[in-house]
Amino acid sequence: MEDFYETRIDGVDGEIVGLFGVFDGHGGARAAEYVKENLFSNLIRHPKFISDTKSAIADAYSHTDSEFLKLENTQNRDAGSTASTAILVGDRLLVANVGDSRAVICRGGNAFAVSRDHKPDQTDERQRIEDAGGFVMWAGTWRVGGVLAVSRAFGDRLLKQFVVADPEIQEEKVDNTLEFLILASDGLWDVVTNEEAVSMVKPIQDPEEAAKRLMHDAYQRGSADNITIVVVRFLAKEEGSSNSGSC
Repeated sequence: MEDFYETRIDGVDGEIVGLFGVFDGHGGARAAEYVKENLFSNLIRHPKFISDTKSAIADAYSHTDSEFLKLENTQNRDAGSTASTAILVGDRLLVANVGDSRAVICRGGNAFAVSRDHKPDQTDERQRIEDAGGFVMWAGTWRVGGVLAVSRAFGDRLLKQFVVADPEIQEEKVDNTLEFLILASDGLWDVVTNEEAVSMVKPIQDPEEAAKRLMHDAYQRGSADNITIVVVRFLAKEEGSSNSGSC
């Protein structure tokens, strides 16, 4: 098992914040476990966490990656991890990701992806990798250097100049049309579409039960990968409040 998740509620400068994340490791569990243990702590300690949350998120991703790589100098194996995270600050939901774990929301009854899977064959990602002196080739799937099937990740020391930990960040307003958020590793998304996942979660009020339903369905459909899911349901009565469940 190389997947980890984290859900926590914290207080920062008098604000109550929610932090939710799914981390899918490859080449061993070290990177995913390190990111789970350190990313959110680095983020909430950032001096601009409240005043400029987006730049704080980008800095926290970069800092966590560089600190992990320092530890990796003694390792022979080359561990890495995706991250799909959602930060709730007041009525703002900021979703950041590297790799192919995905964030999907249900707004007004409809499914919307609020992250982009980072795959090496995407035009802009391939261009960035080639500009840095790397290459993308087909080896069962498109891979950076013929090795890695994601184009952004934490860790991956040997491919670091091509496989960056720069997150893409999207912001959503938490209002009474935002019903819930699903964060999940590709073990779910390989076999379940965004729309199918949202329609499965809709009738299930309890987020933990909803996560279990998604995991069971992905398993039944033959997902061969680790499946890690966090469901966050937003409560319309109290704007900005939420409850979550994970599997």
